[in-house]
Amino acid sequence: MTEIADDAPPSVDELSVFQSAGRCWVWDDGGTIAAYVLADEVDGFGHVEQVSLLPSHARRGLGRALIEMVGAWAGERGFSGLTLTTFAEVPWNAPYYERLGFRVLADEEQGPALREIRRAEIARGLDRWPRVAMMRSARVSGVG
Repeated sequence: MTEIADDAPPSVDELSVFQSAGRCWVWDDGGTIAAYVLADEVDGFGHVEQVSLLPSHARRGLGRALIEMVGAWAGERGFSGLTLTTFAEVPWNAPYYERLGFRVLADEEQGPALREIRRAEIARGLDRWPRVAMMRSARVSGVG
């Protein structure tokens, strides 16, 4: 999956759209951007658009904290849940999100905008590795 690892991060212009809309959270570690999450609204749900962490900051709970920030944002807006798309078999993707309360959505459970996101991912060639759409409630307490 080197193509994925080498994929360029979003541009400043792309990120500024999320920032100005209040849908971008950044974890600053002494002036270093250690992690960030981008959120959107998709089919009436909060949608985790992207979560990125520096490898040196993995396994510190930053990803979980950022997902919970998106969950709180979604709950404040009255969204009942969060959705995301991810790689099914990468340990820090779908298996990780399952531990955070997400479950895989069957195709017929996906709304039209989420299905469109999946079509765009397929067109980009991301399905060379199995991908899934997932969902959980906006706020999950006691996840361990």
